[in-house]
Amino acid sequence: MNDRLLFCVFSFNRGKFLEHCVTTIEECVPDAEVAIFDDDSFDEYTCDVLKTLSEKHTVLQPGNQSTHKLGGLYGNMQSALEYAADRRLVCFLQDDMQVVRPLAGEEIDAFDRCFDDNPRLAFLHPCFLKGINRKRDESTLSFDRELGAYRRQGTDQSAGQYFSAILIARPSRLLEQSWEFGRSEPVNDRQAKQYFDRIGHLFAPFAMWLPEVPTYRGKRKTLALRLAEKHRGCGFFPYRLLDQKEVKSLQERSPDMLPVAEDFLACTNDRLEKPWGYYPMQGSRFLKKLNSLELALRKLF
Repeated sequence: MNDRLLFCVFSFNRGKFLEHCVTTIEECVPDAEVAIFDDDSFDEYTCDVLKTLSEKHTVLQPGNQSTHKLGGLYGNMQSALEYAADRRLVCFLQDDMQVVRPLAGEEIDAFDRCFDDNPRLAFLHPCFLKGINRKRDESTLSFDRELGAYRRQGTDQSAGQYFSAILIARPSRLLEQSWEFGRSEPVNDRQAKQYFDRIGHLFAPFAMWLPEVPTYRGKRKTLALRLAEKHRGCGFFPYRLLDQKEVKSLQERSPDMLPVAEDFLACTNDRLEKPWGYYPMQGSRFLKKLNSLELALRKLF
């Protein structure tokens, strides 16, 4: 069995972002194995990036392997789970994310022990919390000292309590339950609730979504989405890696201080307004309605 932490990165038409995500894994976890699951990207630059990355890492796409039927995020996640079947630990990230600090081997060992000591634990969440959700998180997340991580309670959300698409997991634990990823987070959250305890959010996270990322899913953007991206100035805004002193501060703080990204991370574009945004139409009811209308009209015509 491979005892290293396997990173599975899910990719679609975001070559610049994918390249950055994998580079930060290489810098922060030098001995980690990386497998890239690409959803049949057609962008020329992304294809070039995938070709270059394939010289060092495993790249799986429809057509270049026969044992997994890739397609869509959750289909690729199922393929990644099966690919990682003999690994102790796997971490799922997406191409619009990055690792933000060095991850020590002792920490990876601690993740392993966490699963050993908690047989009903299926998922740990590796990311910092979003500042836009600060009030909700302060009221629903509490530190579980026995687990050494935060858990969410007191919320009627349809997702995010038992499952997240961004995760650390022990593959064998999922496969023992014949786990198959559903097509949405609420579906997977309900499934996880049947078999496992609530997801644990790391006390000292090591990854994060990039802020203000353009939307790449789908071949045709709606007018509302294009307007929203222009209004928010969406682009490529990576984080600066935390240094040793900053990592120590993160690890030695009081559990009463939640690991909110804006409190610990610095974006290379310091002009971005805080709290950072992660969805172009965030906060705009008008654009959301316009987007829904255009999508409905597309189905009719």
